[in-house]
Amino acid sequence: MLGAMMTPLYWAVSGILVGFHSLLTMFGLDPDWGGTWAASIVLLTMAIRTALIPLFVRQINSARNMQLIQPKVKELNDKYGHDRERLGRETMQLYKDEGVNPMASCLPLLLQMPIFLALFYVLNSVSHGTPLGYFFEQNPALAASLQNATVFGAKISSTFMPMTSFGPTQIVALTLIILMTGVLFITQLQLMRKNMPPEALTGQMAQQQKMMLYLFPAIYAIGGVSIPIGVLIYWLTTNLWTMGQQYILIHNNPAPGTPAYVDWEERMRAKGKDPDAIAAKRRGTSRKTPAQAYDPTKVARQGRGAAGADAPVATDSAAGDGSSVQRQVIQRQQPKKNSRAARKQ
Repeated sequence: MLGAMMTPLYWAVSGILVGFHSLLTMFGLDPDWGGTWAASIVLLTMAIRTALIPLFVRQINSARNMQLIQPKVKELNDKYGHDRERLGRETMQLYKDEGVNPMASCLPLLLQMPIFLALFYVLNSVSHGTPLGYFFEQNPALAASLQNATVFGAKISSTFMPMTSFGPTQIVALTLIILMTGVLFITQLQLMRKNMPPEALTGQMAQQQKMMLYLFPAIYAIGGVSIPIGVLIYWLTTNLWTMGQQYILIHNNPAPGTPAYVDWEERMRAKGKDPDAIAAKRRGTSRKTPAQAYDPTKVARQGRGAAGADAPVATDSAAGDGSSVQRQVIQRQQPKKNSRAARKQ
């Protein structure tokens, strides 16, 4: 069952990898050189991550929003901590009201895992002389080329363990493991220190974030010893891509109330721009939370329905971003006092 589900991914991974390998060979690189295959894996990674950019942006924004609402989550815990069922309902309602999806931050990682597993099985099968993936199965010579390709004396298809002696394979694999875990640690630390408000760094969610800060790199390091060098190249490349992508997002669109936001405001003022006007413009074009969503026309219609068709609606042009914001001014009708004659009737 699992094999049938993974077959299309084996086909796609082997096809993209062979396609980039053929492209690099056209530019004069040796088809049997490990550097050609390593570059093909890097290009494969870049193609996958480019396709996942929209999901990555959602992941970062979701993680950021989850941290920003932690003070509200804490209030719910303090209020309904004795009633777990009510707490769960109120928390889910809070997520809905704030437009936050806790699973969105895991989605890009979950989507990458099948691709990672497909690449792992393709390279692992090639290393054992049993090609996997349509394009390797149809061209055993390419499979043999990948199996025997070396980078700095280490086969791309080899792993750190089992280890008979500490040679080039162990040196290259260990270097890649250290680099990819280090990049992952820096990426998580960058998110916590730069794009989280101080009040969000306390509480249960903050403790979980701090735990993952050390737990994930440890898992990477332990699992890396059994992963082919080619997959370690993929993993290091995708971690570097994530770190760079996250830096660009935090640098240009930081969360309000964070150290990165303060730095961004200073850069905007240094350029002669108004950061408040820019932030207001972004809020006007981005998805609004229920607290931000405001339809003046709808409010005006509701007001006229409640207070009479002639209830005036004024226009306020003093908005911070220079736009005209319509505000509702409803004059309450005072009850009329009936005369004595009318009451007698």
